[in-house]
Amino acid sequence: MQTTILMSAVVALVGYLLGSISFAILIMKLYTHKDIRDFGSGNAGMTNILRTLGKKAAALTLIGDLGKGVLAVVLARWVFSLAGIENTAIGAYVAGFFALIGHIYPLYFGFKGGKGILVSAGVILVLDPLLFPILIAVFLITVIFTKIVSLSSLVCCAVYPIATYVVHMLQGRPALIDTLLAACISLIVVFMHRSNIKRLLNGTEARFGQKKK
Repeated sequence: MQTTILMSAVVALVGYLLGSISFAILIMKLYTHKDIRDFGSGNAGMTNILRTLGKKAAALTLIGDLGKGVLAVVLARWVFSLAGIENTAIGAYVAGFFALIGHIYPLYFGFKGGKGILVSAGVILVLDPLLFPILIAVFLITVIFTKIVSLSSLVCCAVYPIATYVVHMLQGRPALIDTLLAACISLIVVFMHRSNIKRLLNGTEARFGQKKK
């Protein structure tokens, strides 16, 4: 138990430090020497980069933010395995959760980061690969019909815990803990989208391809 707690603290720190690497901020500074948080929605995320710098910069942001979620979980599993802890899923969830926190509150950039969609996707991709294509399909279908990225992200947040429970039950795996952890991740991301929710309710949220006013 002591080893598990110690290794959980280690992977939490690693996850947070990885999550704090904001690729949206770095890419904006590389391209323009300016801060993406001063443009558009003020969010350090791929959508704002897409609107501000275009597709190439957005693709780089996607790869970076998705990749750090993947790396945090992979490293956590490796660390737990080296420590002789059989249940590496504990470390994976801890690292993934703190990578998300690091992305939202980045140590290196004044604790003002993005909303966590891409890093969460990277975490989910490694934690439960079967869920990833389901959520991607939900996201794409919602985007196609609504052309609103934030709404599509919120729909995925709603589906994620439900899909986790259903997939685990179908596989005969314990579902409760994973479902609760999935719900925690979803609730954090929903909370970070509270300004988007207000605009959605007001009918003023920008649609895909529309410049942010």
